[in-house]
Amino acid sequence: MTQKFSIESGVLLGAIQLASPNFNHRPESASIELLVIHNISLPPKQFGGGFVEQFFLNKLDCSADPFFAEISALQVSAHVFISRKGEVTQFVNFTQRAWHAGISSFNQRQNCNDFSIGIELEGTDDQDFEDIQYQVLAAISKVLQQTYQGIGSETVVGHSEIAPGRKTDPGGCFDWPKYRALWCGVDD
Repeated sequence: MTQKFSIESGVLLGAIQLASPNFNHRPESASIELLVIHNISLPPKQFGGGFVEQFFLNKLDCSADPFFAEISALQVSAHVFISRKGEVTQFVNFTQRAWHAGISSFNQRQNCNDFSIGIELEGTDDQDFEDIQYQVLAAISKVLQQTYQGIGSETVVGHSEIAPGRKTDPGGCFDWPKYRALWCGVDD
């Protein structure tokens, strides 16, 4: 049985809460209308270790891996991170603008961070995701759709779709049909 989630004042109840400093306010005219699915692993293609969490908190120990020196100056966040074990951490309140999409556009609208929610799955473009990650992602997607009416099946995309040529995630191993089937079948 997948954990139940709810949202209260932009907080995902049922998730671990760690406040990233990498956010700002959404433009006053912006409403939440897009859900962006990403993947991340730190170091690349390695899982666990707490490095993603450290990265989103600007506390990454650059001496822990040579790759970390390359990304140490980046200030990045996501609203939510789902580990390989299905553990959920919220870094940015949904009402705020997380720094996950970068240079991006959707339906000819620029700056997707302004009107989107970003969810990072612990994974890589070329490795299957875990069943529990799909289950948790579907449960969270359902509660997001119920809370933010602008999010619909046509406004859930991969990072690669809003930043083509620059980003490839969630990658070819992300099973969109499986995710969508679970999302549509999640109990209320």
